[in-house]
Parts: sequence; structure tokens; C-alpha cells
Amino acid sequence: MTFQSDTEHNNLMSDLAEQPPIELNVKPPPEKWRIRDLLIFILVGFFTLLAANISVFVGYAFLKPLFHWTIPLQKLQTNVPFILALQLVWYGLLLAYIYFFITFYYKTSFLSALKWKKLSAHNTVRYLLGGAALSLVVMIIPPLLPEKKGFPLEKMFNSPASAYAIAAFAVLVAPLMEELLFRGLLFAFFEKHGGITFAIISTAVLFAGLHIPEYWGAWNNVVMILVVGLTFSIVRGLTGSLTPSFVLHLAYNGTLMFLLYLQTQHFHKMPVGFLISR
Repeated sequence: MTFQSDTEHNNLMSDLAEQPPIELNVKPPPEKWRIRDLLIFILVGFFTLLAANISVFVGYAFLKPLFHWTIPLQKLQTNVPFILALQLVWYGLLLAYIYFFITFYYKTSFLSALKWKKLSAHNTVRYLLGGAALSLVVMIIPPLLPEKKGFPLEKMFNSPASAYAIAAFAVLVAPLMEELLFRGLLFAFFEKHGGITFAIISTAVLFAGLHIPEYWGAWNNVVMILVVGLTFSIVRGLTGSLTPSFVLHLAYNGTLMFLLYLQTQHFHKMPVGFLISR
């Protein structure tokens, strides 16, 4: 057995100290909300919509003989359950991509990246009441404006079953997904590259644009949807949180559906023009 002298030990320690530090090959997370990422998201939105159409059409063709469905394929695009199923599948694919994109690519928390913050009970009640009040304004003002034409959404309320399906989708799905998309993801992109004012205006305009096909021809209702979107976006900008706009949206849609439910005797009496003759 041999022993090192103090001199040899000190020389060894000195040599180790002079060695360059070992660099770990750990890449930092990529910069968030880049223009390139936005363009990729737009492409993903297009291809997921295409995939949703294909999957729902194929699913209907497969299930049609099992459930003895009689609607021909060429008429599906005017069928309310089919339209809602298509939108639900599309939203599901988009949500999966956004979650993967934020958590695995940006390497950050999904909810914190989209500014989802906890609300106090007091503020939750305030935003619920605000959403309900906003729905009353939207119910009252459009009939007072010059334009009073019917619109495609009105035709979708063609049976109690369709009306219940639309109401469920409007309350349980649309507020969450639309807020994640507009006041969550897109707001973050636009705020970084154009500032908060640009983010508020652009997300409100895009939100109204999404709903134009539903209200095509009834431009008084389109104007009100723009006002609604602007309200949601302003609240998102002022609070710095996605949660208040979601609560507002939830209360707004819920109140509208509840009032229509009462107005149409539980969706059983829906005369022509019932959405614009309030």
C-alpha cells in the first residue's frame, strides 16, 4: 500500500481545479410566442379542420347501418348534430395540439402560459353578473337597429333536440375553447408583437369573424358580436388573466340559452324570426 505525500495531494487537487467545467448539453426552452409558431398554428388549424371533416364523415358512414340513420351524406352539412360533432372533434384536435405545443415544446405549464389565474368568489360573482347583463343588452339592442333579417343560426333551432344540443354546446364547450383560442393563445401572440391594444382589437375582430357565418346577412347581430368580443378582450387585457373573460363568456352564453329556453316554451315553439323578434 502506498500513500501520497501532502505535496502530491496538493498538486493533484490543483490539477483538478484547473480542469475546465463540464458543460451539460441542456438546451434552454425556446422563446415563446414567435411569429413562426403562430404561422404553424394556423396551418395546424387548417389541417385539423380537414381531419375533423374526414373523421366525422367516415364515422357517420360506418355507424349509419348500425343505427339505421337515414340522412344522406350530401345533406350532413346542414344537419345540426353533425355540425356540432364536427366542431367538437375539431376543437378536440386543436386543444390536443395547443397542450402539446405549450407543455412539450415551450416546456411550461399549460394554464400559466395562457394566463389562467384563480378568481376569488367575489370576483367570480361579479363576472357572472356582468356576463348575464351583457346578454340582456345583446337581446335588446339588435331589434332596435335597422337591419332585421334572419340568419343561419336561427335555422339550426329547427327542433327541440337540435335546440338542446346547441344550448349544451354553447354552454359546455364554446366558452372554454373560444377563450383558450382567442383570449389565451392568440392574445399572447398579438400582445407580444403588437402590444395590448393591438391584441384587444385583433382578437375581438377575429372572434366576430368566427361567428359571421352564423349571423350572415343580419349585420346588426354581427355588430353586437363584435361588441361582445371587444368586451371579453378588454377584460382580458385589463386583468392580465384569461379566467375573467371565460367566466363572462360562460355567463353570457348561459343566460342567452336560458332566456331562449323560456321564450320558446322549452324549445318547443320556435316561430320563424324568433331570434330577431325579441
